[in-house]
Amino acid sequence: MSKLMNSVKTLAAVALVTVAAGAQAAWPERAVQWVVPYPAGGGSDVIARLVATGLETSLGQTVVVENKPGAATIIGATFVQNAAADGYVMGTADSGTLAYNPSLYSKLQYDPEKFTYIGGLARFPLMLAVNEASPFKTVQDVIKAAREKPGSLSSASAGAGSPHHLALEMFKQRADVNILHVPYKGAAPALQDLIGGQVDIGFVDSAAALSNIKAGKLRVLAVATPERIALLPDVPTMAEAGVENFNAYAWQGLVGPAGMPDEAVKKLSADLQAALKQPEIADKIRAMGVEPLPMTAQDFKQYADAQRTEWAEVIDKAGIKLD
Repeated sequence: MSKLMNSVKTLAAVALVTVAAGAQAAWPERAVQWVVPYPAGGGSDVIARLVATGLETSLGQTVVVENKPGAATIIGATFVQNAAADGYVMGTADSGTLAYNPSLYSKLQYDPEKFTYIGGLARFPLMLAVNEASPFKTVQDVIKAAREKPGSLSSASAGAGSPHHLALEMFKQRADVNILHVPYKGAAPALQDLIGGQVDIGFVDSAAALSNIKAGKLRVLAVATPERIALLPDVPTMAEAGVENFNAYAWQGLVGPAGMPDEAVKKLSADLQAALKQPEIADKIRAMGVEPLPMTAQDFKQYADAQRTEWAEVIDKAGIKLD
């Protein structure tokens, strides 16, 4: 009798393991939600919807992109972190979410350490630009003018704490200059006043400024990237222009709540990298002036951690707080 009972227990245990394995292997069994912490129609939203189409094919399920903008990505990030960790909610997290906000705000409703990191998405090269009528032809022209009259030059940004603002602060620190920061409510009005000559210079991102660069309304003096970019092969890097140790991107990746199932993370990470390498997706991203950023979950986590440390030094030295 005892042998029979043991056999029944063994069979039951095997059945439970089999059922559990089958349930895990079936992921995803329903639609997956992708939260974008920006309004519909912007660059981050376009990239998410573009990549989502690739993921739908590989996952065999619908990927629903939902916009939850506001509060410097804090609303969207908090929603993702507080979601059920079952693999059905993920979200775009960018340089602000993961690298800037922890230093810009004394308290956050989310913790960048408590996300499940899935992989990289894209990065937007930042560059120093002036309008077509500007007397500044090189970065050294800007530095010379800034040193001759400290605080007299003005620089536009998409807002306090934006990648454009923080790129300016890094430039001021690396080049040892004093330049007035002029924040705007978004990249569009900042670009408008830069083009119109209301401000002297501005750090712009490749996606927002590309059409005006092509139209000759903006002249790019240098790109804040390790190497020259394909879009502007004749424009020097900051290092070539004489400003060392200055690389700045607006970047983004995909994260989920802490404790997501390993199977979901592994599949999402692999499928995300594969989607970003598909020519029909990668070419459309590059046409926006943006670089695809396929990275493993581990590599993206390491990248975000390193960026958070680097920008914390810049933010702390500049004394910026947005509370």
